[in-house]
Amino acid sequence: MTDAFVYAAVRTPFGRFNGGLGGARPDDLAAAVIQSLLAKAPGLEPSAVDEVVWGNANGAGEENRNVGRMAALLAGLPTSVPGTTINRLCGSSLDAAMAGSRTIETGDADIVLVGGVEVAG
Repeated sequence: MTDAFVYAAVRTPFGRFNGGLGGARPDDLAAAVIQSLLAKAPGLEPSAVDEVVWGNANGAGEENRNVGRMAALLAGLPTSVPGTTINRLCGSSLDAAMAGSRTIETGDADIVLVGGVEVAG
């Protein structure tokens, strides 16, 4: 079994309900995180990413689609990189991390980007 580990981590600021980030699209926020992660690994070719798994709680409106896939595309990853969105309400991003870890541990992938996003307001 292959060990999975965290290579780099970033996050966006937290905001208030209907605050400064209230009008932001969740896939745009997630794409910014993915771009920042890639910047922390300058030797990593975007095409080497095997999958993007993103958690999104309470998706509605702009959030009511495959945020993981849209974020990957908006971040400039190749169309060959699949994206998945997990909705486990408050546990969405943790479940995304667990899913990414399992994918690596079983040998199905080498590099999986995981995270979570929610826009309230």
